[in-house]
Amino acid sequence: MKQLQLEKLVLGPVSTNCYLAKNRDTGALLIIDPADCADVIARKIAGMSGTPEAILLTHGHFDHIGAALELKNRFDIPVCALDKEQEVLSDPVKNLTYWNGSGYGLRADRDLAEGDELVLAGFRVVVMHTPGHTIGSVSYYLPEEKVLFSGDTLFRCSVGRTDFPTGSMGDMHRSLHEKLFLLPEETEVFPGHDAATTIQYEKRFNPY
Repeated sequence: MKQLQLEKLVLGPVSTNCYLAKNRDTGALLIIDPADCADVIARKIAGMSGTPEAILLTHGHFDHIGAALELKNRFDIPVCALDKEQEVLSDPVKNLTYWNGSGYGLRADRDLAEGDELVLAGFRVVVMHTPGHTIGSVSYYLPEEKVLFSGDTLFRCSVGRTDFPTGSMGDMHRSLHEKLFLLPEETEVFPGHDAATTIQYEKRFNPY
């Protein structure tokens, strides 16, 4: 990780990983899956002396978007998500916000598409459409840093649930075998829950 300073916060009712990816050279920072507790995230960013540039959502479930709107407004930055995930983001039933009684929808400011290569915070970010957990789940790959943010697609020795609206186990298998497992084996994987892993480890030990 040449330029990347990475910090993780575990937030919200189901212990979701929120990542803060700062460019050591410029101070620019990406917020990945702002799960909850905007004030906690903002204080961490201040402690890192980071300047937020964008919010990246791996998918639209309530436990990954809880602080997105507040942080968007606080820092005047865009919320980015895959175009195919808008139906989940905007629907309180599909995004599961109805579970905790809030019931709201969210509209991304920037729609991403499979194969997009972005330059954000000085990092090259490759957008990989990895459906299975939801129809528009996305993984963000930083090739120069050899890092993947996999959301709830790939976990250490597991995968995300596929029984929520728009989920599909068939899509999950294709996302793993036709996309993620083709990445370099030394790629570090930072998932939406639990511990980090590598592509090499998952190819060897993940039962899926």
